[in-house]
Formats: sequence, structure tokens, C-alpha cells
Amino acid sequence: MNFDFGKVLSRSWQIVWKHKVLWIFGILASCARGNGGGNSGGSGDSGYQTGPNGDPSLPGGQVEQAMEQFGQFINENLWIIIVAVVFIFLLSFIFYALGMMGRIGLIKGTFKVENGAEALSFGELWSESMPYFWRVFGLNFLIGLAVLVLIVPFALFAVLTAGVGLICLIPLLCVLIPLSWVLLVIVEQAQAGIVLEDLDMFGGFRRGWEIVKSNPGPIIVMALILGIGGAIVGVIVSLPVIIAVLPLIIGYGMGTSQESTTPIIIAAACCLLYFPVLLFLNGVLTAYIQSAWTLTFLQLRKPQENNAPILSEPNA
Repeated sequence: MNFDFGKVLSRSWQIVWKHKVLWIFGILASCARGNGGGNSGGSGDSGYQTGPNGDPSLPGGQVEQAMEQFGQFINENLWIIIVAVVFIFLLSFIFYALGMMGRIGLIKGTFKVENGAEALSFGELWSESMPYFWRVFGLNFLIGLAVLVLIVPFALFAVLTAGVGLICLIPLLCVLIPLSWVLLVIVEQAQAGIVLEDLDMFGGFRRGWEIVKSNPGPIIVMALILGIGGAIVGVIVSLPVIIAVLPLIIGYGMGTSQESTTPIIIAAACCLLYFPVLLFLNGVLTAYIQSAWTLTFLQLRKPQENNAPILSEPNA
């Protein structure tokens, strides 16, 4: 199939730039993206002191004492912990639901523009996206649950073998990583199928698989362009955060920044001030990528014998 990558990429930017309401849906969609973070910790004194058997200064004594303190903390704050867990769960659900609505709104908005819409309104896109919410939500939830069920045994195996098992899992990871990448691409096309062809959850997944299976070349190239390009842009927009935090991490790693909390406060303040800008830029990037995937679906779902223009010309 003659796939016009330049047309899709340029048209996506024209749509997102002209219809800036899509930026809002892009910000919402970014709420459902998996952005992980790592916590680092340091210790005061290196090594353990020797002492009588059972002394807390020994590793065994420290572990036993820590476990006792942890159990006591759980017993004394059980209801607080339950409330905190429920609150975190509800908050995660709200952000994930907003992310799904953002994705649907971007797909719907891109489609409407391609069908001649001169203007888009937030309320209209939101109301038109609601009928597809549970289907798109259910698709992403089931896929995420399946991936979690697959990952947990490997993670437990790695932990129980003190990390040695990771060496045995390297060949398997070399297979799972490309498969997960393909799965994400199928989900992208499946979401478009649900919204644009009014399919159910499983019908959408079958449609996504059909699109990917029938057009592996264009799909792979587009995934590389959007994946690598999106990652590069993501790193660029995150540079201020990296610049603010990196000296702190290096300082703690070298043991030179443990005497004062001032660097931590400065880094946290810089990250907090930049966060709205990061959220905005990430939302625009998400809107562009989702629009490009939607246009990809629109082009690839056309019959191969149809040589008529698929993407509309930009409106003046």
C-alpha cells in the first residue's frame, strides 16, 4: 500500500496547531501514560558494628527490629493506611479515566476535522466521546491486567533469586519487549476502531490486529517515527527537570550533599515551577502523536485499490 508518511505527519501538526482545544485533550490523555519514577535513599554510616549475638547493630538484629517496628506501625495506623490506599486507588482511577477520555477526544476530534469540521468545541467533543468510554477503558484495563499477570511471576522470580534470575530471563525479555511494542501499536489502532467504527471492545481489538497484520511495513515505520521522535522530544522538554535533579543525585551518590536540605528544596522548587510548562508541552506532544495514529488508521483502513486522496488538504 502506498502510505504517505509525510502527509500524515504534517497533517497531524496542522490539525493540532489549528484546533488548540485538542491540547486540552492531549493533557488529559497524558494522565493515562505510564510515567515511572525511582526513589533513592542513602545511609548514614557504612558497614555494621560488631556486637553480641542479637545486637541490633548486626544485620540480623536490624532486620528483626525493623520488622517489629513496621508491624507496630501497621497496627497503630491501620485505618489511616486503608483510607490512604482507597484514596490513592480512587485518584488513580480518576486520572486514568481522564486519560481515556483524552484519547477518545483526540481520535474523535481528528476524525471530525478530516470530515470537514471547521471548529471544535470541548463540550461537544466530550459529550461525543462519552459513549465510547467504557469500551476504550475496558480494552486498556484488560490489556494492562494481562501484562501485569505476565510480569509479576518474572519479577518474583528475579527477587527470589536475588537478581541472578534476571540473567536467565534476558532471552525471554528480548522477545517480550518487541511483543509489548507490537501490542501497544495494536491497541492504538483498536482504540481508533472502537471510536470511528463503533465497535465493541473485542471487535476493536480484532480490528486493530487486522490493520497491523495487513500493513506491517507502514505500521512499523510509523511506530518508529512516533516512538523515537516522541522520546527525543520528551527528553528535550524534560531537560529543565533533569538539570535541576541531576546535580542532587550526583552529590548524594558522592556523599557530598547529605549535610544540608537546601539543594533538595531548590531542586523541588524548580521542578514545581516547571511542572505546568512540562504538563502543557507533554499534552501538545500527546495530542500530536494520537492525531498521527488516528490518521494512520484512517489511511490504512481504506481499500488498497482506492487510490483517491485519503487525507484532506489543510484548510486555509
